[in-house]
Amino acid sequence: MRLWHKDLIPYLPSHQLLGQWRECCLIAKNVAEKGTPNHVLVNKVMDFGDVEFNNYAYRVFQEMFDRGYRADPMRFFRHRKNGIVELWEDDDLFTGWHNDRYLAQCLANLQEKYDCGAVQEEDWKKITARWPEWR
Repeated sequence: MRLWHKDLIPYLPSHQLLGQWRECCLIAKNVAEKGTPNHVLVNKVMDFGDVEFNNYAYRVFQEMFDRGYRADPMRFFRHRKNGIVELWEDDDLFTGWHNDRYLAQCLANLQEKYDCGAVQEEDWKKITARWPEWR
């Protein structure tokens, strides 16, 4: 379980993007039912407000929509107390967590997936076009 770095959302391969939506929905459900996502890689989401997490999930949903995927937004929002109040700039999302170090960790994870054949060449080229130091 992980929330990919906010800057990666537009570049995520389809498999990771669709998985991210499932993760957001699962996190929302676990927080609603148990009060915590209860996973070391995403527990930090509890350090931020509902609106911030909602904005992140909305950005994932919007990217899916832009790519032609159809998902039910209620799968996420039925578990949330508050809907999206306002959309924030990406720079304001998960400040202190989604930083350069976390971006490098996520890129390394994607690179490993690429090296093992789980990320296609075309998808990796899109990522490395944006972050050429990962070629």
